[in-house]
Amino acid sequence: MSGRKCNNCGSTDIEVDNARGDAVCTNCGSVLEDNIIVSEVQFEENAHGASSAVGQFVASDSRGGATSYGKFPVSIGTESREVTLRKARQGIAMLCSQLRLNNHCIETACNFFKMALIRNLTRGR
Repeated sequence: MSGRKCNNCGSTDIEVDNARGDAVCTNCGSVLEDNIIVSEVQFEENAHGASSAVGQFVASDSRGGATSYGKFPVSIGTESREVTLRKARQGIAMLCSQLRLNNHCIETACNFFKMALIRNLTRGR
């Protein structure tokens, strides 16, 4: 228990899964929170004395990273499938934003796309 209360059924039996990044009511199954980020914040100071937060979002299925060299982005360890997933996620997020759908819908749509991609159902489309 985390001291939270379900908005749907009023239960206090809430399961928080940091690996998935969500909080779910174990009584009715309602997703109370998704895309939970870490509760710790670290800051660093630059040469001019200004502070900035450290870190970024990393997906659980991420295998590579990207950086840039001057104006040109350079992919380091980024596979074609990861690029396809990233572009699909951007398109899905934009569409869901226009339809005013929540993040849970974005994640669900991305998971369906990922399943189709794994089964090679997106080839040539």
